[in-house]
Amino acid sequence: MRADKILANSGYGTRSEVKELFRRGRVALRGEVIRDPGASISDADIQELSLDGQPVVASENLYFLLNKPDGYLTAMNDDRLPCVGDLLPPQWKNKKISPVGRLDFHTTGALLLTNDGELSHRLTSPKWHQEKVYLVTYSGEDLTENEVALFASGMTLHEAGHEPEKLKPATLSLLPDHQCRLTLTEGKTHQVKRMIAATGRSVELLHRERIGTLELKAEQPLGEIVALTPEEIAALKSSVQ
Repeated sequence: MRADKILANSGYGTRSEVKELFRRGRVALRGEVIRDPGASISDADIQELSLDGQPVVASENLYFLLNKPDGYLTAMNDDRLPCVGDLLPPQWKNKKISPVGRLDFHTTGALLLTNDGELSHRLTSPKWHQEKVYLVTYSGEDLTENEVALFASGMTLHEAGHEPEKLKPATLSLLPDHQCRLTLTEGKTHQVKRMIAATGRSVELLHRERIGTLELKAEQPLGEIVALTPEEIAALKSSVQ
């Protein structure tokens, strides 16, 4: 396949924008710069392509992990407020990428972005029981083993103006300094904050560390988007068959 077609199909820009990448010497095969956009690349060599020294993710379906910063909507576009779509590099904006699930405006951490509609649907479906792990900083009395047992049993929320709502069992791990780690297998609106509020505490900071098999790396800074590795993509797909 033509080298420029590989990059264009993989979301690195329009055909004309991709040609400019070659003219500027930013594309290489096994470390050797390619300046001819029409160069023929074999299937075996596609994985050896790089752009600005980084491996080219050659696929119609694209998969990225964002470390979402505070103060961003989980949306691709918004006329009023910053949104995660603003953080997506220009070359991928025309690839129909969208977030998988959502994080609240002030919640930080792992957010999967993809244009793989089937994978997105399965990861958000209750059928597959995908774990979501949150690091919670809270105010109020220290959480105790009583709350650990309560969450593990599948607590029922009793909120004014609403019918009682039974939740699935969740794993609460107690940490020092008014922190805890909470693992859920469902994604009800504001669920972590509602669960903590039901114990008489308040969530001060909320950070998602993991979605299913996909774990945020400590060295990935807030606001950075990284392409998933083939191994990470395969693990996600395997987890939802």
